Amino acid sequence: KRRAKSDFKGRHFEAWLIIQAVSWCLRYPLSYRNLESQFAKRGFDVDHATINRWVLAYAPMIEKRLRRFRQPHCGSIRVEETYVKIRGDWPYLYCAVDKHDAPVDFLLTATDGANVNPDAIKDSVDARLLPPTVVHCVTKRLQQVIESDHFRVKQMMPKVGGFRSFATARRTIAGFEAVGLGLAGEWTIRRQNELLALCFGLQKINEV
Repeated sequence: KRRAKSDFKGRHFEAWLIIQAVSWCLRYPLSYRNLESQFAKRGFDVDHATINRWVLAYAPMIEKRLRRFRQPHCGSIRVEETYVKIRGDWPYLYCAVDKHDAPVDFLLTATDGANVNPDAIKDSVDARLLPPTVVHCVTKRLQQVIESDHFRVKQMMPKVGGFRSFATARRTIAGFEAVGLGLAGEWTIRRQNELLALCFGLQKINEV
């Protein structure tokens, strides 16, 4: 409850409604105006621009807090890059999944970092962040798995109307990735909502 009071200080709507709106936006192909309409049908006057601000504020928090519950990856990771459009620029979006299609992590960067992977792996081994037995392979045949993850993330992007800044893209994509992270155990939508409520110190978020 103390966390909820701090996280939502100064907001003009109840915390559970805010997190419900953000989770809907991250989970379903709904634009901010679609969500405005859905809440209006339920008697809540919420402007689409307000929902946009909620997503930018709370999507990174959702990603950070759900990470502790994610399913451990199998040890074999596929990494591939794609591109996203931000005000005419095309920065790189790297996504990592394991061989069971479970999303592991992502990185949005303005430059192509694929050529520095071997150095990054060596530095991680030296820092004992990776075991010395790690193997780095470059192959085309493993791309199909990760391309499906790229599709999952990118199909959500048009609904938000495009990205106006790198920071906006990073925060929003963090939310898309958060709801796609593989969580340990079987998770229904209701149980995911209950987990989000727990992460934010709320009783429930699926009231509307």
